[in-house]
Amino acid sequence: MLKIAIVGCGKIADSHASQIRQLQGCEIVAVCEQEELMARQLCERFAVRRHYDDTTKLLREARPDVVHITTPPQSHFEIARQCLEAGCHVYVEKPITLYTAELEELIALSKQRGLKLTVGHDEQFSHSARHMRELIRSGYLGGTPIHMESTWCYDLGDPTYAKALLADTAHWVRRLPGKLLHNVISHGIAKISEFLITPTPTVIAHGYVGPLLSSLGAREIVDELRVIISDEHRTTAYFTFSSQMRPSLDQFLIYGPQNGLFLDEKRQTLIKLRGSRYKSYLEQFVPPLALARQYLDSSYRNLRLFLRREFHQDAGKKCLIESLYRSIIDGTPVPIPYDQILRTSRIMDAIFEQISSRGTARQRAGVVHDLRSPESMELP
Repeated sequence: MLKIAIVGCGKIADSHASQIRQLQGCEIVAVCEQEELMARQLCERFAVRRHYDDTTKLLREARPDVVHITTPPQSHFEIARQCLEAGCHVYVEKPITLYTAELEELIALSKQRGLKLTVGHDEQFSHSARHMRELIRSGYLGGTPIHMESTWCYDLGDPTYAKALLADTAHWVRRLPGKLLHNVISHGIAKISEFLITPTPTVIAHGYVGPLLSSLGAREIVDELRVIISDEHRTTAYFTFSSQMRPSLDQFLIYGPQNGLFLDEKRQTLIKLRGSRYKSYLEQFVPPLALARQYLDSSYRNLRLFLRREFHQDAGKKCLIESLYRSIIDGTPVPIPYDQILRTSRIMDAIFEQISSRGTARQRAGVVHDLRSPESMELP
């Protein structure tokens, strides 16, 4: 029986607790939160026996096997390091750390102690994302990916909601190196990182403040981002983040030498993109019908999953948690390879450096940053 603890009792902790309770062979033995009321309420909602306001005491008394860290990102590194040093496997909500150097230290410590470490990139474990991965592994693309496009939107809602969200100038999101972006873009970046090979890809980023935030006076919070990513093997990718685009998208496109795949995460739909063409006017008639058939099949598939109670918002989180626990029990590799987690972190570091005050000044001067070299390179 795996003993599980949760550190951080905010809204996201409920999602973790709900999925953990559905898994056999594990039990939530304790939760921790500085605000005792929040810890006590989480215990009451999920029938957890112990709650603490100090992580050290939790680790000493509850002695969990696995700790889920669901606190604000600024605290992830210190808490994760403390848990690893105490001999616990660790699941950290995204972003796993603020900087790649911190992540490298955690990975080195986990390897040294023989422990598992993972990050909450649960979208990579949704039903459609797993199906996409199976097709790619089976060779559907016809070779190494050539190009990818990842789009991830975050709806700030109506102006009234945005004002309430941004009214607190001391909010923890404002203190992140990448502010709003730092807390939300890792899902979209991770989808690209999975299919790159170079440890430190080249990144060119352009970020700006959208009209809504500008009108509210929040001119220091970038909420529109466009990124070009490439690696040494000439695989390229575009990443788009927007709070203003409509419809609000969560999509991923990947193209190979023969075929492509289109993943619509919001609608849990995976579409095969046929690389070859039909002769003559058949190209205008057959492909639309084939696409319609695929969308219809996706609807039936989602309905079957729904009727089996396997189709819900946190299905990916449940699969990721279960995969982590299985890797602990069976001694198999972690569900998300460390090189992918590191690559995502390095890409994010480069993005935030470029859209910082100094980075913005360099971009205006026509200079971009190459992760592979300490020097900068001029745009053509």
